[in-house]
Amino acid sequence: MARKFLYVIATLVVLVIAALLVFGIWGTQLLRAVMVPRNAFAELQPLPADAYIDATMWIARPDIQNNNPALWTPAGVPRSKPGQAAIFFIHPTSYITTLGDAYWNARLDDKDTDATAKRFVMGQASAFNAAGTVWAPRYRQANYGAFLTDKPDGDKALAAAYRDVAQAFAAFLKANPTGPLILAGHSQGSRHLLQLLREQVAGQPIADRVVAAYVVGWPVSVEADLPALGLPACARQDQSHCIVSWQSYAEPADPSAVVESFERKTGYTGRPRKGTHMLCTNPITGAFNGAAPASANLGTLDAREQGQPPKLLTGIVPARCDTSGVLMIGEPVDMGPFTLPGNNYHVYDYSLFWGNVRQDAQKRLAAFLKK
Repeated sequence: MARKFLYVIATLVVLVIAALLVFGIWGTQLLRAVMVPRNAFAELQPLPADAYIDATMWIARPDIQNNNPALWTPAGVPRSKPGQAAIFFIHPTSYITTLGDAYWNARLDDKDTDATAKRFVMGQASAFNAAGTVWAPRYRQANYGAFLTDKPDGDKALAAAYRDVAQAFAAFLKANPTGPLILAGHSQGSRHLLQLLREQVAGQPIADRVVAAYVVGWPVSVEADLPALGLPACARQDQSHCIVSWQSYAEPADPSAVVESFERKTGYTGRPRKGTHMLCTNPITGAFNGAAPASANLGTLDAREQGQPPKLLTGIVPARCDTSGVLMIGEPVDMGPFTLPGNNYHVYDYSLFWGNVRQDAQKRLAAFLKK
């Protein structure tokens, strides 16, 4: 079980890493040939209007008590009574395949993809369960290959996935018509969360209910994105109604792939992102930019010991926002085999700072309730 926890993608992410290594040698064309579906995108039928009333459409929600991965806590961390917030969490990509004839979007009956998504919720969304009740929808996520192509099919797959997320979000709001909200995601989930903020939150009454938005593992431009999202960057940990974001790298780091992709695209304001600053929240201090020593890290998830439950190790990983906009964690730390090329710790963005994320959400909720 311990292995499954952090090594959630033993059969999936290994394929991604292998493809990235191949990319470093043979370039973009071969990587795309391996990872991007060959079939043309087929438009997905809309889900029934009441789809998300059904508990089976959720990985986690308050009425799921048995096998709810969001209720998990690591060894030594007692399960506490949830706070007053309702948390909407969008899981990252768990549909990864090297088969060229794969679907552009995951099917809801794909058991392997679903099982991996549940483990992501266990390792990431669980950090928020002391602040409130977690709602994590299942959705027809875009294939990993959608991020590797400039063809319209990739954008169509992401748009189809977002429609499911937006429908789940509407059901979440209907079930939680009042009270504080925490919105969170990782990777593809954060990409969808940004679109939700722009289209469903910014300028709407619901914005006043948002404690914080944790847009982790996806680049956000301070100048080209934030003004269109309705929330500022979090400047300190006792601040609510703001946005948190970071992307983790060990040193020496090579974030060039992320930076180049970030700079190629236009921000949500319509302004080019090139020449703007990437948002980096230090997850240890909760502040915009800055550095913190490893001694201030409240807990990194460790699941390396075979047959043992995951445990929280304190004081082993520092954090420093670099001028490039990514988060540096010092020298490489042994988290397992899934560190990406360039010392990219993307898979472990939450795991590296699980204890601090837990505290951060509680402090921001307290600040929100006080205000």
